[in-house]
Amino acid sequence: MTATPATTGKPRARASSGPLVIRRGRRRPVRDPGRRGRRSATLTALTAIMLVYALLPLAWLLINASKTQEGLFGSFGLWFHSDFALFRNIADTFTYNDGIFTRWLLNTLLYVVAGAGGATLLATVGGYGLAKFDFPGKRAVFAVVIGAVAVPGTALAVPTFLMFSGMGLTNTPWAIIIPSLVSPFGLYLMWTYAADAVPDELLESARVDGAREFQAFLRIGLPLLAPGIVTVLLFTVVATWNNYFLPLIMLKDPGWYPLTLGLKEWNAQASTIGGETVFNLVITGSLLTIVPLIAAFLLLQRYWQSGLAAGSVKG
Repeated sequence: MTATPATTGKPRARASSGPLVIRRGRRRPVRDPGRRGRRSATLTALTAIMLVYALLPLAWLLINASKTQEGLFGSFGLWFHSDFALFRNIADTFTYNDGIFTRWLLNTLLYVVAGAGGATLLATVGGYGLAKFDFPGKRAVFAVVIGAVAVPGTALAVPTFLMFSGMGLTNTPWAIIIPSLVSPFGLYLMWTYAADAVPDELLESARVDGAREFQAFLRIGLPLLAPGIVTVLLFTVVATWNNYFLPLIMLKDPGWYPLTLGLKEWNAQASTIGGETVFNLVITGSLLTIVPLIAAFLLLQRYWQSGLAAGSVKG
């Protein structure tokens, strides 16, 4: 009797678009090398447009930060002036008006460290607790969090001002720090991320070994939540660093201004009677303002990469 492919251990031939490579009893189609080199012209064009859209404002900012006040209006906006004054503008930005820019920079760092850092900490602890523990009213909490995410921050600015005014906290750093501690989106993000990133089996094993809940959170939950924590941290840092409307209604003393409000005040001097026009310092200050954000993204992106690759290899 003629042997079938199943009895001989050889795979049965099947029509395919390309040759088959038999390796360890498994059939894998060989990809056409010509397909790998193909590119989508439409996708490439769209990517190029988005790249230009994202980088063109940065290029304009860098180019014009190297110009003097006269060079801003006497040269093309997307090309350098003959008088390269970038370093001179940086020095003038930090020394203008008794070095108030340095004070604004320190204020912004204070609001970011206390506000964004505190918001990330609260979102991490709260999201982990909501994801890993059951309690009465959990669905109601979920509904409140989702509702808070849907409410824009500008809608809460006036009620927040009235509340802080009644407590006598306006025109103080607390008027910026305390509202920044609340991040409904960060809480929701950590809630959903912790539900999948931290296996319940690992926590049960830690409890069996005698670890307390806080110890299990520090030793098991916190390392696994690192990519989510970095994501929430960057969201809150950018939101606090670029916060404009809340300081505008809360602060009157220029000594407590963040960078956003301070640069707006410099820009408004041109329309003030007797005010000095310092557009070159406004542009240079704007360039210096985005440098810490770019550095933060570049330094923290490795945590995303390590988090994405953490579950790719099984022991």
